[in-house]
Formats: sequence, C-alpha cells, structure tokens
Amino acid sequence: MSLFNFGKKKEKETKAPACCCNGACPTSEEAKVADECCNKKLEGICCIKVLGAGCKSCHEQFENTRKTVKQMGLDVEVEYVTDMPKIMEYGVMSMPAIVANEKVVSQGKVLKVCDVEKLLHKLGF
Repeated sequence: MSLFNFGKKKEKETKAPACCCNGACPTSEEAKVADECCNKKLEGICCIKVLGAGCKSCHEQFENTRKTVKQMGLDVEVEYVTDMPKIMEYGVMSMPAIVANEKVVSQGKVLKVCDVEKLLHKLGF
C-alpha cells in the first residue's frame, strides 16, 4: 500500500472535443471533428452555454440568452450549466457567465437581450 498513491502512474486523461453534437460524432480525431462536425463550426457558432449557480440572476441570463438566440434565428440550443466542477473548468470566478464555442465571453453581470445580441455580433455570429 502506498501512501497518497505515490509511485502509481496516472492514466493519461483525454478530453473529448466539444462540438455541436455533444460527442456523438462518428470519429475520435479532434482535427476532423473541428472541421466536419455538423458543419456548424464552419458557419460560426457551435454552442452557447450559460454558467450559473441557479440563482435568480443566472436564470435571468439564461432566459435572455435563449430569447436572443431565437430572435437572431440561430439554430443553436442554449445550455444551462449549474454543475460547479464543470463551471470551474472554464475558470469562471463570478456568475452568471456566457460561453460561446467553449470560450468565456461574459461573466459577472446579467446582460439584457440587446446586449447579448451585440456581444454575439461582436464575436462574428
């Protein structure tokens, strides 16, 4: 028995590529997925997530983001993430936060519908 598991080799952790089909791609090659997965990355937007703790402000941000996506006519589902370990993977320290294409684009304030739309246009969506 080893104390604190010293001396044991760690298994290499591999992250599945984030894409619009949530890992249901027929391939495991990351580069191929980035180029071909549902062709949404080529169109510009792959996924939008709202990160929050489940409070009123976070719910409001989620609803504002959903309304914006619907108004813009984007064929993207907005995901609401409340799982703290997943939120911490993004390095977010204040919520609510918006993640577009796996990149944190806003955090710490509730954006109105018009502000979310401006943000998405600024990002090229």
